[in-house]
Formats: sequence, structure tokens, C-alpha cells
Amino acid sequence: MSNILMNQMADCLQGIKVVDLTRNLPGPFATRLLADLGAEIVKIEPLNGDPARAFGEIFTALNHGKETQKIDFRDPVGIETIKTHLKDADVMLDSFRPEVLEGMGLAAETLHAINPKLVMVSITGYGVADGETVTHDWSQKAGHDINFMAMSGVLDQLKTAEGDQAMPNIQFADLAGGSDTAVIALLAAVFSAQRTGKGRHVAVSMTHSLYQHMVMPKATGKLVKSFSGKNPKPQHDFLGGLLPCYRLYKTFDERHIAVGSLELKFWQGLCEVLELPELKTKHWQMGVMPNTKDSQEAAQTVADKFASHDLSYWQQVFETADVCVTPVLTLEEARAHPLFAHQDEHSATLGWQ
Repeated sequence: MSNILMNQMADCLQGIKVVDLTRNLPGPFATRLLADLGAEIVKIEPLNGDPARAFGEIFTALNHGKETQKIDFRDPVGIETIKTHLKDADVMLDSFRPEVLEGMGLAAETLHAINPKLVMVSITGYGVADGETVTHDWSQKAGHDINFMAMSGVLDQLKTAEGDQAMPNIQFADLAGGSDTAVIALLAAVFSAQRTGKGRHVAVSMTHSLYQHMVMPKATGKLVKSFSGKNPKPQHDFLGGLLPCYRLYKTFDERHIAVGSLELKFWQGLCEVLELPELKTKHWQMGVMPNTKDSQEAAQTVADKFASHDLSYWQQVFETADVCVTPVLTLEEARAHPLFAHQDEHSATLGWQ
């Protein structure tokens, strides 16, 4: 995002003060988003610092521009320092296990007595047991992104074409389940507090949030089962590679091209570009359901076509074709692409323009 576009959003949260007690990735990324929107961030670390400091560049990317202090979380004087900051704060964000705040003397009742409008947001791994609806209390279990992804069912959805388990290099639970969900929750709670004068304590569960993000596989799985009679494997789900018009194809140089020609008009446009007019009617919107002979033969024909040339050739062919076809870029290729020419590497902005 260019600096001009970023500046259009940089004052949205001006005047909002956030006290950040979080460490590692989920919380600091959330407060980095808030800082990009103009909020004042006071990051308070233990004396030995945020463990992310050991990673250098990642710590800088997440925490630049924040006011940082180090205190002894076990010292009553340190806790009083936190309370002093919270007297005029709008938000406090933490990532401790449930009940840790109470043990530190920072329970919601205590803090709301100091600042009734304070919004407290706790990013947790598995949520908070309420003693009524939760039959298995996972709230005290340790975990990281890979564990939350595993327990939510998301990790099982990430399969290779051969059905092997994939290990993602993106922290979906930390970022989508934790950071983004926490920001949505705290902004809503701040808006409410400004209207009512009352803050609240919100617990965000990365595992539960990620589970709710699976809206597509939950729905498409039922769709595939309706005509196949059984639940599909992730790699054979409706949008998991089952459709000829929505899948990855390998090129001659062992790279991949992403075909997202889901609608009939895009599929027919793709067939024209590939000079395969006989496939224009081989589409799910025209009754050609996945796993039928016609659908499988269409997929193979398109696969053979893409395998006949290098990725660079197909990039040129599809450069002006509006059919939802793109190359699968490496991180370095994406970083160098004109699309990201003015992207700030130290910003957490999510495409705001």
C-alpha cells in the first residue's frame, strides 16, 4: 500500500490508547494493526522481554512505533505501573492463560473499578471454560498455532493433491483466529463503551475462531455428499481441486498456475484462451458434476495443455485475459511484483485503500 493510501486510514483510531501485555505473534500483530490505524500503543514486557525479540526482524515488524516498557510482573510495584497506564486507557490486550490476570491482581472487577470504560481482550488458545457448556476444559492447556489449527479441523483440510498432510508456513490460527478476531472484538467493544460508558472483558479463542472460519468446507462438503453419497476428502472437495475450473495446474517447468474460473463465463473465456472450445460446456453450471467422466476428462485436457509450456509463457498469455487465472508466485516474486510496489514491509495493514 502506498504511503498516501495508508495515510487515509492512519488517523482512524487517533486518541485510542491501548496497553499491550501480549507477546510473540497474535497480540503484537493485532496491536500493530491498531497502530497503523492511529492508536497509541504502550507495550509492556516482562524484564526478560518478549520472546519474539530473539527473531530480530519479526519483532521489529510487529512492534515498531510502540512505546515499550519492561517491568517485573511479579512485583506489586510493576503491577501498579500497569494500573497507572490503564487509568486512561481504552483497551488492554493480553494473551495469558485464563485466570492468570486474576493472579496478577488485574482481574476485570479490579480494573473496571479503576476505569469503567476499559475494554479488556484476552487472546486464548482454547477459550474459557464456563462450567456449564464446556464439558472438557482445555483452557489451561498450552499450545501454539499448529496445535490450534490441528484441533479446529483446519489443519486436516490442508492436504496435498495426493492426500498427504501439508504443513503450512502461514500462522492462520495466530493471525486469522487470534489477531484479526481480537481486533474485530475490541473495536466493537470500544464502540459500545463509548456509547454506554461501560467496558467489558472479551475472551477470544483462536481454536474456536478458526473453526468458524471453515464456512466453505462445511457447506461444500454437504454439497458434494448430496450427489456423491459420501463426505469428500479435503483435496476432493468442491473448491479443493475437484472442479476442472477451480484448481492448480502444473506447467512444463514444474511451476503452478491457479485457475479460479468458477463461473461459467470465466470458464468459457479460459477455454477460448487455451483454444479448447470443445470444453465450453463441460462445466458444473451446465450439469457436468465433479467426478463424472466428462469432468475428469476436461480436467485432464486442461492439465495437458498447461503442461505443454513454462509458467512464463502462460503469464504472457493470460496477462490481459479476464478469466481468473494467475501464476503461483514465490514470496520473492510477489515482493517484486508491481502489485506490491509501494507496500510497507513493516506495516500490518490488511489491504486498506
